[in-house]
Amino acid sequence: MPPWFPASFCSLYIAMLTSLWLLSLFLPASCAQLLVTCAYKGLCQQALLSSNDVVLQCDHLQAYWYFSSFQGEDPFLVSSLPNIKKLPGGSLQLNKPQPSQTGLYRCEDNNTALVVEYEIDFQDVTMLHITHKGLGQNPLQNQSLSLGREEMVFTHWEPWQDCNRCGVPGERKRLGYCYIQESLENPMPCWLYLGDEKVWSSRLRPEMQVEACLVPCNESEELIQPFFTSDISKLGQSTNNVQLTCPLASIYRPVFWEANNLSLTWKDQLSGKSISTIMDSSNGGSWLQVFQSAIYRCFVQRELMAQFNSKVNVDPLKFLSSENSKQQPEAEETQKENGNSVFKGLNVMMLVGMVLTVLGCLLKQFHFSRRRERNKMFLVK
Repeated sequence: MPPWFPASFCSLYIAMLTSLWLLSLFLPASCAQLLVTCAYKGLCQQALLSSNDVVLQCDHLQAYWYFSSFQGEDPFLVSSLPNIKKLPGGSLQLNKPQPSQTGLYRCEDNNTALVVEYEIDFQDVTMLHITHKGLGQNPLQNQSLSLGREEMVFTHWEPWQDCNRCGVPGERKRLGYCYIQESLENPMPCWLYLGDEKVWSSRLRPEMQVEACLVPCNESEELIQPFFTSDISKLGQSTNNVQLTCPLASIYRPVFWEANNLSLTWKDQLSGKSISTIMDSSNGGSWLQVFQSAIYRCFVQRELMAQFNSKVNVDPLKFLSSENSKQQPEAEETQKENGNSVFKGLNVMMLVGMVLTVLGCLLKQFHFSRRRERNKMFLVK
């Protein structure tokens, strides 16, 4: 770092970088997760997808969470699991839950009294079967399971999500979970039903179905709202691809990507027409792998969430100091004044960017809260 660089600016510069980094970690994670709820002292049964974050609600400040799988083990405090943490209000946050974490989650108060229980089946997202109606692809068919109890395996479909764009052609998706029904008994998610039974069938997998859609925009969707902007390194300098993450996106929400104002669709990807981008199916397109420089934009629930600009990154410190050895001593004072002005400008720009990022996320969270009923899942056993 140049010797004339003011220590106060250095501290502020580092503090702002740290704040932005923390925001990038905390805000998307805290805003994007699916909330699963259940009635007080109820037992709720739910199938979900592995590797996709979720929050199990328990409204008790001194909540204790216990977990037991179906492998015959005794319940234990979930604090011992690295990808699970209790939120301040008592709810339980599961980051990238695995199929092995299928089981019973029990929330108790400080007097060991039951508050709520969840039986969760985290179905393996790596086995996700994806089809597109526009390509004539069919979902999985019902199939019998040979366990001697006349079981039938079928897909329980969630409602269609909203169209991921408005005013222009878009797509919508729905998620389907593997369920088993025995005779006249109530159906159950596959791995909650099977428990520790060692059974394998290619039919025991979740699904995602996609179709084209076109819906009009309403006034609230036509408003220009704050969104996140990021500059990414020019492709080809250090790597031939870059992975972009859309803030607040989730497989449980409508997600849309475009490159240079051209739509990126599941239909093109599943048909093999898309060769410069790959939407990650394991998270419903929340991640985008790109292989060409362009301006990429992503939308969540039809609201512009982020823009990623491909360009060459220039280190301002390196740029400002590169000519230092060539300058005459009498010009050093002028460089110092110019450098101070540049970094003052950088600090102001970063401060404005940080404020806009916070306001943008808070505004998006406000809009999501109005749609909270769409994201809640109520399924009482």
